[in-house]
Amino acid sequence: MPLQMSIYEAPAYCFSIEKEADGQPWFHDILEYVKNQRYPEQANENDKRTIRRLAAGFVLDRDILYKRGKDQMLLRCVDTVEARKILEEVHEGVCGTHANGFTMARRIMRLGYYWLTMESDCINHVRKCHKCQVYGDKIHAAPSPLHVMTSPWPFSMWGIDVIGPISPKASNGHRFNFVVMDYFTKWVEAASFANVTRTAVCRFLKKEIICRYGLPERIISDNALNLNNKMMKEVCNQFQIKHHNSSPYRPKMNGAVEAANKNIKKIIGKMTETYKDWHEKLPFALYAYRTCVRTSTGATPFSLVYGMEAVLPIEVEIPSLRILMESKLEESVWAQARYDQLNLIEEKRLKAICHGQMYQKRMIAVHDKKVRPREFREGELVLRKILPIQKDFRGKWAPN
Repeated sequence: MPLQMSIYEAPAYCFSIEKEADGQPWFHDILEYVKNQRYPEQANENDKRTIRRLAAGFVLDRDILYKRGKDQMLLRCVDTVEARKILEEVHEGVCGTHANGFTMARRIMRLGYYWLTMESDCINHVRKCHKCQVYGDKIHAAPSPLHVMTSPWPFSMWGIDVIGPISPKASNGHRFNFVVMDYFTKWVEAASFANVTRTAVCRFLKKEIICRYGLPERIISDNALNLNNKMMKEVCNQFQIKHHNSSPYRPKMNGAVEAANKNIKKIIGKMTETYKDWHEKLPFALYAYRTCVRTSTGATPFSLVYGMEAVLPIEVEIPSLRILMESKLEESVWAQARYDQLNLIEEKRLKAICHGQMYQKRMIAVHDKKVRPREFREGELVLRKILPIQKDFRGKWAPN
């Protein structure tokens, strides 16, 4: 949608109160009735009845009209020019606190002023105040319902992302982790790089994904240049892979990969000893991640890929019941047991699909409770954020 821009001689918030069509203040008819018992010339019986009902709540004192409040406090009625001046002074004047619309309306009434559209005018005034918009709290509530992504079979849809730059860098000079995750099994592959170039990305996809797990149907990534380039496009065209991008500046769009990144960073952070050996701990972190039950599937990624649980080092050091039983089996019996596991792997994957669908329904129910729809209509004022090229020199006092 194209942006419509208009130039005003005064700030936009000065137009929050509309001028009266006939040039008279909004309380002119009420004042005439209270003062002279006179109705407007074109008033019918219904209009006269309305004026009499409204006039019952007003008091005239020395040609100044007052509104009688519910607590019997008298509020002076002000016209358009006076109302605009009061709004500006109360909101951003010498003692103005840039309060929200409801607080501002209550404060004006405590000062002893009144006009019919006071609350709506205060809200519109705050909405059009530039300082209130740039320094206001960020809205974290989602603007739309949650839309989940599902993979129909293992290794058909992969999400890719980059962790870094990591400081301090590893002893071998690496500063980035390139992470790839399968949406079905939650299986994760990762490698460390000094720089995640487009050549490194394409080589990793060919060697570690395509040649090991087959051709995926689609790949999902963010909008980084090293993940979106001519070389990446050629690889996708060569192997008939669909490449999709998440929304710009919206990491939650690729939430599954972001969650995997967070977990891997936590595991590596707890494994490191010198904080420069994290590249050596990466394979062990991946091994730990693959052998843990994922909440979204109810199974470990290792079991969904290979049909059996991985043997942990502690099971070899202190033999578990599984190790003891398998050590007594003949090779032919063990091979037959392994065949049975592979034959039943489809059942495990179907259970993972059902578990994942129930998990997604729960996530959608929780997410959609907090949704606050935000719709923009043509002609409305919007605040457009321009990302700074360099760090804002205002530091703590920089706007949000």
